Amino acid sequence: MPHPSGADPRPLTGEPLAIDLLNTRWIDGDGPHDLLDSVSGLAVWLDSPPVREHLGPDPAADQASLDRLLLARAALDALATTTALRDPATPEQAARLNGVLAHGRIRRALGADGLPESVVEVDEPSWLPAWYAADNRLRLVADRPDRIRPCANDACVLHFYDVSKNGTRRWCSMAGCGNRAKAQRHYARRTRA
Repeated sequence: MPHPSGADPRPLTGEPLAIDLLNTRWIDGDGPHDLLDSVSGLAVWLDSPPVREHLGPDPAADQASLDRLLLARAALDALATTTALRDPATPEQAARLNGVLAHGRIRRALGADGLPESVVEVDEPSWLPAWYAADNRLRLVADRPDRIRPCANDACVLHFYDVSKNGTRRWCSMAGCGNRAKAQRHYARRTRA
């Protein structure tokens, strides 16, 4: 399905880059969707704020970038349950993510202004979005791995990074899955009464 440039149809955006990549797949009343089912969908994702924050304004929306990004998403998806269940990554899961990370590196240097700088170098420009998403996953796990969570709605495939003060967020959004759960509990109470 083609996606008009700039129109991001996803129900949950604005998460950290690694989670935002996972959330390029979602389910709604019309069924399952995948923003990355085409190069035009990739262009929409590349234009989203979390991506622009990391990659700047001009990453290429081409088939090579899409293929590499799908490899990164599959690696992140395989790891998504390990954080939720507090299980360590299996060697196979780690190898998938490390396979993406192997195509880039951070070069530290002293800049012309005398301040340290970090420059990301990738084997080919098409690896840049995938590499940044994989690197972001490492940062999230190093910071607060327990805050990477799937939505508590079993029918929802979205994930989020819980930044709430007490760390008790359960839903991808209160307006969507949270309200549906409340309505279902209310209906169950009323039908029992």
